[in-house]
Amino acid sequence: MNARDRILQAALRLIAEQGVGAVTNRAVARAAGVSLGSLTYHFPNQSDLLREALHTFVEAEIARITDRVERLRAAGISAEEAADEVEKAIIDFSYGPEQLANLELHLHASRDPAVRATSVRAVEAYDRLATAVLTALGIPDAERHAPAVVAMLYGLAVRRLSTGDTTASGTADAFRLLLHGALPRT
Repeated sequence: MNARDRILQAALRLIAEQGVGAVTNRAVARAAGVSLGSLTYHFPNQSDLLREALHTFVEAEIARITDRVERLRAAGISAEEAADEVEKAIIDFSYGPEQLANLELHLHASRDPAVRATSVRAVEAYDRLATAVLTALGIPDAERHAPAVVAMLYGLAVRRLSTGDTTASGTADAFRLLLHGALPRT
């Protein structure tokens, strides 16, 4: 892993362990095993570091989820099965430092305009992914319903992290509830 990647991983770990306020140049450099000069070479200011840490996390997460969605789409699963698969995917990543850092960075973005644009792009990417899943399931107006799915998953993530729940129980039921509400009435 190169110095830049080690810096980003160290920043995410510090955010997860102690919050955004713990991300000082000295702390990140120490945790990444790099010099202060190397850190400031790659990230001239705090906002650049925070913005890139969020971007890096979200890109990796979207790639992971997209891969799973594509495999499920190829399998031709039903909406009921999709809800179970969403819960399984969340269990794989339900309670980790990266998830906590992700949420911390989104909250920080509400106070830091330099990070906000990356947060907006991240949420839009999750919306596009949810739209693709809903479309694959035959949900009408998938694009309109996608933000509700994303908001539900964010809310459940906050709930899991704040309660220490590592099971993601209830995620499939919540997803089914949203899906049933979006399905056309016969």
